[in-house]
Amino acid sequence: MIDKNIYIEDLVREYPEVISPLADLGIICIACGEPVWGTLEELVDKKGLHNLDQILEKLNKIINIKNYDTE
Repeated sequence: MIDKNIYIEDLVREYPEVISPLADLGIICIACGEPVWGTLEELVDKKGLHNLDQILEKLNKIINIKNYDTE
């Protein structure tokens, strides 16, 4: 389960399927090489977004669907 305290580098490594949805939200830019450090919560705050709970819900649905498909 993804929580607000996950480090971005861990998030991307453990759950690469969330990279595109994060980019769609303007949260992270892996393709352009923007270095990203810190936690998901810190990055969401830095981007000026106020919907962390909704973002976490969406990301966890994505990884749960993937886990369900592989079982």
